[in-house]
Amino acid sequence: MADQSTGGAGLGPGDSPEIDTSVPHPARVYNYFLGGTDNFEADRAAAEAAIKAFPRTAESARAARAYLRRVVRFQAAEAGIRQFLDIGSGLPSGENVHQVAQSVAPQARVVYVDNDPIVLLHAKTLLAGSPEGTVAFLDADLRDPDTILGEAARTLDFGQPMAVLLLGILHSVGDKDDPCGIVRRLVRALAGGSYLAICHLTAGIYPELTEFARALNERAIDTPLILRDHAQVTSFFDGLELVEPGVVQLSKWRPRSEAESAAAAALWGGVARKPEGRGEAVRLDGIPGAEQQPTAGRQDPPHLAESGGLVREEHHPELADDEVELLVVEGQAERVSLPPRRARHLA
Repeated sequence: MADQSTGGAGLGPGDSPEIDTSVPHPARVYNYFLGGTDNFEADRAAAEAAIKAFPRTAESARAARAYLRRVVRFQAAEAGIRQFLDIGSGLPSGENVHQVAQSVAPQARVVYVDNDPIVLLHAKTLLAGSPEGTVAFLDADLRDPDTILGEAARTLDFGQPMAVLLLGILHSVGDKDDPCGIVRRLVRALAGGSYLAICHLTAGIYPELTEFARALNERAIDTPLILRDHAQVTSFFDGLELVEPGVVQLSKWRPRSEAESAAAAALWGGVARKPEGRGEAVRLDGIPGAEQQPTAGRQDPPHLAESGGLVREEHHPELADDEVELLVVEGQAERVSLPPRRARHLA
């Protein structure tokens, strides 16, 4: 297995990431909800205040983990996805994305993304996958999607379908950071046939979640929780094809048992597919890592000059006439000047 640690996540002997134990962090609070021990007093105090507001918090957290397993199994077994980008992965707990995906397809590639120092300490655990597959970890923030895309391109082939998982992370992104724009940026980089999966806290199922969020936010949690309603969560999938049953209480998304279906999940969940022919240019400038893909010594594939190799070609009026764009060829990123106002992806 080609285990990797990218984006500065590798820790050498004696290295220890800086951790502020006085401020509760979502990943560690969630770890407490799941019965884990990788948390501190501030995390536990915030979690207990939230549980007081919504006593079924632990059940909801377990339902979210079950949803992750169902989503990844669907993507790997039914949709044939072999690449996964899990942003906001959190601390290892039970079956993680690579374990589920590689139980179906041992050759599956998984990139985990998180920026919590505690998660960094567990990167080696996350990187233990199947011998045939690849697992990597990236220290990055969802609010910087260009860095995520550039660094993930070292492991994942953006010319092929993949799954982007935003599970329990978007409710930590405030409106001022334009979460819809972040999602659009990520989706724009994906090949047709890719999937987006989201789960998001809401007060639309259990109104007491309003008090739950207030209790956590009053504890000065590292990133405040933002509750969104069904329409707002559904809007993250604009332009994509929702997979049945659509955006629903996540315990109702293809449950495998009556117990899963009955779980008190306080989150909306949904999965959608990017249609074929919806590719757009991925801007190379400003994406760290993408420009570092090796190109020396390679010969241009014959299909660069042949229409038979053109998968999709679209007018892209937002780009300047002389802008350098990303051309994805055989999984590699190259700097090329394309014709004015034209975006191309070649397979």
